[in-house]
Amino acid sequence: MQEFKPVKEGKVRSIYDIGDNLVIVATDRISCFDVILDNVITDKGRVLTQMSRFWFDYTKDIVPNHMISTDVNDMPEFFRTKEFEGRSMLVKKLSMIPVECIVRGYITGTAWKEYKEKGTVCNTKVAEGLVESEKFPEAIFTPSTKAEIGDHDENISYERCIEYLEERYPGRGAEYAAKIRDCSLAIYNKCADYANERGIIIADTKFEFGLDDEGNVVLGDEVLTPDSSRFWDKSQYEPGRGQFSFDKQFARDWLTDHPGHSWKLPEDVTKGTIEKYLTGYKMLTGRDL
Repeated sequence: MQEFKPVKEGKVRSIYDIGDNLVIVATDRISCFDVILDNVITDKGRVLTQMSRFWFDYTKDIVPNHMISTDVNDMPEFFRTKEFEGRSMLVKKLSMIPVECIVRGYITGTAWKEYKEKGTVCNTKVAEGLVESEKFPEAIFTPSTKAEIGDHDENISYERCIEYLEERYPGRGAEYAAKIRDCSLAIYNKCADYANERGIIIADTKFEFGLDDEGNVVLGDEVLTPDSSRFWDKSQYEPGRGQFSFDKQFARDWLTDHPGHSWKLPEDVTKGTIEKYLTGYKMLTGRDL
């Protein structure tokens, strides 16, 4: 049996090159504020993979995606073990576009902090008089550069996004910027409407896209998971304050409230985090993990 070693270790995922394709394995690691914590969240990787699988299927009419299969029997024998089952995805190889495509439907987090200080979100003027957690008149696209592990992503304007991509893809920067913006907004709007009917508000999220061998834009990475999105409980939603969520905000809040934490969560917070992930997964997909 051929053995494989990861060719890249991300904050949460391990990537294996198997020749024509890749296998992406979602681990139980958790990162907050771009730091990998000294904890594992049992079954978190399985939630991420199965939720991405659900959304990739749901959005494939908008833009092609990189998913081939989540069945380990479709992968080399090395991956056909309990260790990899449920958390592994066979995907097409892409040349990733170095922009994180953030879509914000509600004002929260760093966007709310900036808005209070300057009346802008990612240095872009938005509606006046908003309160914390309020819904924007329409979802907004706020791209950022993609940072290496340990560094922070940098928010950029759409105009800077065009320039940034033009530097990397001469003659096609404006085309690619428009494509990833339009696809991001279309995916968000379709999925936010779906989630809203099932009791979850998708406050914001981020997408990543790549290029296939023919230069076509393809959706990659993960889609609308509790790691990449803010999921709020619609039944408890109330503008003007922070919201009850089904994502890693629970862990972020504990870290914020406990300076000097050494990037380690207590057991009750790790258990609470996976419970929120599992609840959100069931509400959105209609099934247990």
